[in-house]
Amino acid sequence: MTFRTKYQLTIHLPYLNAILQQHTGYRINRILISLPTEFMKIGVNTRFLLKNKMEGFGWYTYETMLRITQQHPEHEFIFFFDRPFDEKFIFSDNITPVIVHPPARHTILQKIWFDYSITRALKKYECDIFVSPDGYLSLRAELPQLAVIHDLNFEHNPQDVPKDVLKFFKKRFPLFAKKAARICTVSNFSKKDIMETYGISADKIDVTYNGVSPLYKVIEESIKQEIREKHTEGKPYIVFVGAIHKRKNVQRLIEAYKKLKKDEKIPHHLLLVGEPMWNSEAIELEPEMKEFIHFTGHVSINDLAEIMGSATCLAFVSYFEGFGIPLVEAMQSGVPILAGNKTSLPEIGGDAVLYCDPYSVESIQSQLHLLLSDEKLRNSLIEKGLERAKDFSWDYTARDLWLAIGKIIDN
Repeated sequence: MTFRTKYQLTIHLPYLNAILQQHTGYRINRILISLPTEFMKIGVNTRFLLKNKMEGFGWYTYETMLRITQQHPEHEFIFFFDRPFDEKFIFSDNITPVIVHPPARHTILQKIWFDYSITRALKKYECDIFVSPDGYLSLRAELPQLAVIHDLNFEHNPQDVPKDVLKFFKKRFPLFAKKAARICTVSNFSKKDIMETYGISADKIDVTYNGVSPLYKVIEESIKQEIREKHTEGKPYIVFVGAIHKRKNVQRLIEAYKKLKKDEKIPHHLLLVGEPMWNSEAIELEPEMKEFIHFTGHVSINDLAEIMGSATCLAFVSYFEGFGIPLVEAMQSGVPILAGNKTSLPEIGGDAVLYCDPYSVESIQSQLHLLLSDEKLRNSLIEKGLERAKDFSWDYTARDLWLAIGKIIDN
């Protein structure tokens, strides 16, 4: 691969000071010499950097690109947005923001955006590499591309996805995986799944675990009570965090909670934080349960950190996850967790999480009851979780993503 050159390289030479001072009486701090150094124009798909509406892809993009762009001022980054953007997403002087039309949310518009609009934009801005944190690539562009493919739920649970979206995913993602010069994913589970499902070599895929914001932390009891007053009438609560999507298994969680409320008379409410991924997935509650089950919709990260830290426990009983960021957020917040025992969740939670069979309402109910009733168990999980959370950091994610980009450069 051929790269452009920049010409100012700073080299520190403190060992010359002794000689210079001996013979001239002067000393120096550094010497500037002109040497060629490689630099690149890196195009980045930033269509999920959305003001006040950040979800999983958006946070992965935000946290990694914030660090990478600031840590590598020797390179230029072209951020491709599909709509007007917030200036807070322009993290440093080496970023050029570009709006590329049309807004790419519908499957037809996504194909136009990536295969035609982005292809032209990559040529216009003379990009050397294209990085896509949501896994979509341009099938027409000739430059090397890196796709971050988070999971392949649609391949294993096609019933969870609207038919038009499913058709698009099943046709395009195998092509994206083959087109990519490199693939990053967020767990060893997902790496193995991509290898087996699409026949991709292991040495083409790098694991870049997700991180966790420092906003998630253990909070004071007085703040917890304020949050409970705000959301659950002052009652303790079980929290779920995530998009209301079939694979998140919210319906079974609600059924298990209803049984637990009836059989054990628990005082806890159930607080569901997130919005339906598709309109068809909105959940209707019986009138008698609306007093105890609450939907917040989308909330800011600051509010979410306080909601998480004030919960009695997190119930995250998904049956398919590529990573499961709420697990790490809860662990860092000192909140014990009940999680599904499938896919990536045991890899991320380790022994710091209590598990259940996500396909069994009875299993969810009994394990949730165990977690709520056994204080010794909760304290043990909290202690283990606080320690395990240290293994996950957006600094590590950005480092590993940059190393993957570097493998493209080296080729």
